[in-house]
Amino acid sequence: MVLEATMIVVDNSESSRNGDYVPSRWDAQADAVNMIFQAKTQANPESSVGLMSMGGKGPEVLTTLTTDLGKILEGMHRTKIRGYSHLATGIKIAGLALKHRQNKSQRQRIIVFTCSPIHEEENELVKLARAMKKTNVSVDFVAFGDLAAPNTKKLETFNENVKSGDGSHLAIIPPGPMLISDQLVSTPILGGDGTSTRGQDGATGGADASGGGEGFEFGVDPSADPELALALRMSMEEERARQEKEDKAKQATSNDKMEGIPEEGGENQPLLDKNGEASGSGGAGPKKEEDDDDDDKMDTA
Repeated sequence: MVLEATMIVVDNSESSRNGDYVPSRWDAQADAVNMIFQAKTQANPESSVGLMSMGGKGPEVLTTLTTDLGKILEGMHRTKIRGYSHLATGIKIAGLALKHRQNKSQRQRIIVFTCSPIHEEENELVKLARAMKKTNVSVDFVAFGDLAAPNTKKLETFNENVKSGDGSHLAIIPPGPMLISDQLVSTPILGGDGTSTRGQDGATGGADASGGGEGFEFGVDPSADPELALALRMSMEEERARQEKEDKAKQATSNDKMEGIPEEGGENQPLLDKNGEASGSGGAGPKKEEDDDDDDKMDTA
């Protein structure tokens, strides 16, 4: 599987408050981020994912590259919705974060969620796209929400200039009853990784639940009750992250206890006694024989 370092850029501008996507633009992004993390790390355990926002006063790195889902979820939870998006600056900062990755053998990828108007000029975006291509950084766009012609044209132009082989992709997702994450699975952004991951989870969920939900994750059809499906999925991931944290804490405690147990026989006991004999009960034997000899001599006298 491909070894990648992926920076996910979420759109936390005021436009993400809208509820035209289920359950809202912001919550739909949170669910998709969770799913992307799972797909990347399950495809290759050594792949890492980072998170940043591009709304408000300016872009902010929420979580550096990590393999810990808990850190990604924590970064999403403390993000505030405000201001407007800074697309070009966000991509530049994401590129710098990838440049400082620890494992240089990881391929570099940026996945950008955009649901608000794009204020940058097309020429500026073309220049940025060519710079990303020159540094071998793939840039994927998940466009939803504001799908006006000027927006999509700028994204298509960026995609055309940044493409390098099977690198960068553009997914345009219109409003609908399904979650963005469910529609994202079938796009080239995730390819086989997302499809196989969701398929395995769906089969497991259908087997554990009642027969009516067979084939759906947790036994719930996302198109029938998307809010419940999202709540169940996020609850499961948070519980999994909590259990992993507890297991690590228990392992650390167990290691500390093992280090405190002294070795059998004591650490400071010498191997030989003062007579040159092995330490322990073996030294008592010769002494007993000497005492017996003394008794015999006394009887003879």
